[in-house]
Amino acid sequence: MQRDTCVCVFLKPPVARTVKTRLMPAVGPDGAAALAEAFFHDTWDCVQSLDWAVPIVASAELPQAGFLRQENYEIWLQGEGDLGARIEQILAQALTRTRFAVALGADSPGIPKRLLEEAHRKLQSADAVLGRCEDGGFYLLGVRKCPSQMLANLPWSQDTTFASTLDRLRTLGMKTQTLDTWFDVDRPEDLDRIAKLHETGAVHAPNTIRTLDRLRSARSQGLASGSVFSSDCGGIRAR
Repeated sequence: MQRDTCVCVFLKPPVARTVKTRLMPAVGPDGAAALAEAFFHDTWDCVQSLDWAVPIVASAELPQAGFLRQENYEIWLQGEGDLGARIEQILAQALTRTRFAVALGADSPGIPKRLLEEAHRKLQSADAVLGRCEDGGFYLLGVRKCPSQMLANLPWSQDTTFASTLDRLRTLGMKTQTLDTWFDVDRPEDLDRIAKLHETGAVHAPNTIRTLDRLRSARSQGLASGSVFSSDCGGIRAR
């Protein structure tokens, strides 16, 4: 199959106290950074498995040496501006290379592959595809064209982000379709949820589960004092 879609995984390098801060009360700053790294790798592995995708790392800044596990990552810097400006810049750049472009968050480890396949199918006829997060944001935006100021002055990190983005796309005359709602892993209870879904086979997030297991083991050895883990799964939200 032709690789006709740049799938750009948005990354904030996993530096302690700057990423997944809502997880810090449960796992501490280093644990939150380790989980952010695992989330990215699970998302990246899913994207790499798509035979129609050109995987791109869309990073807020150059990652530290040693973070990326391979040498064949293609890294694009997001550039300046608010989140909307940065997403728009990456999508516009991607469309100079492939027919379609997808911006994908890295906070949904184990995202079902079927959602990405559905986005690709819908882009064959739609101008845009949008996937809603349970918190009111979106986990995916795919486009076949990217008008200037497409995402300007939208409310970010709000429960109205998805609705406002969808309204903007349609106001611009873009034929837009939506995907099933999914969730980001932002809160301690989301870690419990992803662990249970992985255990049942509903999602595949091995890097995340290994990291959770390592944090649990460290706690049992007294190395992670102050961390809060649930009793039922041993596991331990910010758009």
